[in-house]
Amino acid sequence: MKKFSLVFCCLYLCSASNIYAQTPDSSEVSSSIVDIQQVSSTDKITKTTTSKVTSTSGDAIELFEQDTNSKTKKDLTLEELRQNALNGDTEAQLDLGYMYLYGVKGVKVDYAQALHFYQLAAEKKSAVALNNLGSLYFNGLGTKVDYKKAMEYFEQAAHLGSNDAAVNLAIIYLGADSKNKTKQDFDKVFYLLNQAQKTNNSAKFLLGYAYYTGFFVERDYSKAFKLIKAAADAQYDEAQLVLADFYIDGLGTPKNYNRAIQYLDEAAQQGNPEALIRLADIYADGELYTKDIKKAYMLYNVASVLGIDEAAENRDELEKNLNINVLLQVQADAENYKFKPSDLTAFIRKTFGKSLRIYIDSNQNFVSNINK
Repeated sequence: MKKFSLVFCCLYLCSASNIYAQTPDSSEVSSSIVDIQQVSSTDKITKTTTSKVTSTSGDAIELFEQDTNSKTKKDLTLEELRQNALNGDTEAQLDLGYMYLYGVKGVKVDYAQALHFYQLAAEKKSAVALNNLGSLYFNGLGTKVDYKKAMEYFEQAAHLGSNDAAVNLAIIYLGADSKNKTKQDFDKVFYLLNQAQKTNNSAKFLLGYAYYTGFFVERDYSKAFKLIKAAADAQYDEAQLVLADFYIDGLGTPKNYNRAIQYLDEAAQQGNPEALIRLADIYADGELYTKDIKKAYMLYNVASVLGIDEAAENRDELEKNLNINVLLQVQADAENYKFKPSDLTAFIRKTFGKSLRIYIDSNQNFVSNINK
């Protein structure tokens, strides 16, 4: 039986211009990220009776990330597995926690039972179980929402080496809506992301973007380039979008317009709106790359479907320069253009929202105030 590591979910992104993830008010956690005793448990959060949680953007949020280290024998009956778990077998406890949470192998979904078996495994200091408990308490699955306990479990799991838990904690604090954040909070965020970036692509991108923008660390384009490129090569669309600027401007790497186009194209194919517009602009202008009105028109046409006003306007302007036969062909190309998000992109979008940059960009003013 495969185990999964439950990841942080149910972050709410506002549609207003000042966008941030709405998690517990950080006025409750502002003194230090380590001081989790004051986290409020009164904030409301949407719960569901399925194995997925829905964000305000309407995306289903996957709760688990695969961990294939299970040693539980696959030929055990449910009763034998249950007995092993009750006798202290951590692997059996983790497997049963997963089975009850997802409702697999003939087991009906039972969040209370999932919580129970994860608690048993957590007593054995299982980082997977502790991280999963954090998400169960955060989302109120099998128990009441309790942010204090959730953060305690995330903290313990991160301390035991769970990089998923480290990212969860970092994003909770980055997303907290308060002007009372302290230097300690951001020091801890940096520590957590630095820990997690060893194996976690979300952390690689966030840490790289921090170095890129000079967010609470000295700006370092070389470090930023390596981290963001790693996330881009793992097929995260936002990393591909940002990486293009490194190649266009020669930041941390020699200028290379071909590489910029490559990464923009990969991001566009995943349905990244910014990448679609950037790539179309480049083809339309013909300054950084060979001018191609047909490709520009096609990309603007695709982007217009996403509700980007400037895309429709630019498309209609270019239409004047295309003869009818070419126009009909590129319109057909646009209609056949299918977005294919990578597994990583789909996972990050569903778990943390459509943009990881928001978590850092929304804190820039706070950091500026701290540094005054």
